[in-house]
Amino acid sequence: MIKALFTSATGMSVQTTSIDNTSNNIANVNTNGFKKGQADFQDLIYVNQRTPGSDAAQGLQVPTGLQIGSGARVAGITKVFTEGALVNTQNPFDVAVEGEGFFQVTLPSGELRYTRDGALRLNAQGSLVTSDGFLISPQITIPTSAVAVSVGSDGTISVQNAGALNASTVLGQLTLVRFQNPAGLSAEGRNLFAETASSGAPLIATPGQNGVGLTRQGFLERSNVDVVTELVNLILAQRAYEFNTRAVRTADNMLASTTDLIR
Repeated sequence: MIKALFTSATGMSVQTTSIDNTSNNIANVNTNGFKKGQADFQDLIYVNQRTPGSDAAQGLQVPTGLQIGSGARVAGITKVFTEGALVNTQNPFDVAVEGEGFFQVTLPSGELRYTRDGALRLNAQGSLVTSDGFLISPQITIPTSAVAVSVGSDGTISVQNAGALNASTVLGQLTLVRFQNPAGLSAEGRNLFAETASSGAPLIATPGQNGVGLTRQGFLERSNVDVVTELVNLILAQRAYEFNTRAVRTADNMLASTTDLIR
């Protein structure tokens, strides 16, 4: 009975984590480039009162054994990197990635981070930056004389300058990176991811090369969260939590009944 209390408590704990994860997914349903998290669970250690296949009477073997579990735990929360829907914004500085690639972002410290959020903007110097002002790498600066900006599917950025509308000037080319295991990236907030030993080193390429995907000007990638699925997951987690609380109450009542017998 006491074991049942602790076992049910582990079930309540994992369902709490599941609800926290689902709530975060729903909260970011409109976040550009957001990737939903998926909670993964594992069962805990088993108490072997009788091992399957152990010897029984008269040379026979136990077919199934007697193993009592100790509950469950959260093994991890995996980021799911399926692509979100592309939305046409008609903003020339919005650039979506079609494929597995990430934009490279340079922090003020010089460290690199990676993002799927293609809502690019210009800073005071005309350089392409994220919504938080972090420079896109490689750095590309739009001249003040530019009256039109074009981003090709291969990441090539060109402009038309005032007085020369029939001619385009190529300023540079966006590069993208991909990872062998994107689920191993560390989410840091602000739509940024950091490289880890689990993700592997970034593989840098121009759009259209080495599987990084293509760039789409005037589009943004939305979150890959399916609200209906998340609401169903929320209900299932809530019900599972309730069932575990009932198990706790049942074990408590049984323990109280046993205690009353002793008195």
